[in-house]
Amino acid sequence: MTWPFLYYPGDALSDAELRSARLDGDLVEIGEAFMPADAVETRELRAGSLRALVGARLALTHESAAWVHGAIPEPPRRHCVQRCVAARPHHVTDRRLRYRDVRLPVADGMLIAGVVVSTPVRTFADLLRDRVLREDGDDGIVRALLAWRPELLVETRAWLSAAGPVQFKRPARAYLDRLERERTPPVRTT
Repeated sequence: MTWPFLYYPGDALSDAELRSARLDGDLVEIGEAFMPADAVETRELRAGSLRALVGARLALTHESAAWVHGAIPEPPRRHCVQRCVAARPHHVTDRRLRYRDVRLPVADGMLIAGVVVSTPVRTFADLLRDRVLREDGDDGIVRALLAWRPELLVETRAWLSAAGPVQFKRPARAYLDRLERERTPPVRTT
């Protein structure tokens, strides 16, 4: 599929030509591609820009999915992916990818511009479970997702309740409780 607003190195223009156009202010980088400087950056363009990197067998998850959805402004240095097909890939050797060999369930993924991306609820649940794993970790991305879609708090609690055995489920629920207490103002009594 050809994207009218995405330019990939080696297609119609070389990498050097695209970078020159970027220096001239005509193009801007988006993921692994370039887009016109005056085009509106959408989740379709962000996902489509990673299509060649991810392919049809992998799904974007964690920080990469948060970027595609528009919850964070900058893409991660290494894109988080996991397989979305039953068969394990023979090799994932790209240094730009952080691969997890756990299949993303079909219900937890959505197709955006030909790329499978974890749903916002699954993305938040994954990032939340990663956050509780690291005691001193930065929770900026978790808070950014909540600022983007506050209803994720309730939706993720329901997802965790319905999910079978998943790692760090109990600490993630406790962290959700803390986030909810922070967001709810105390009730004053006189």
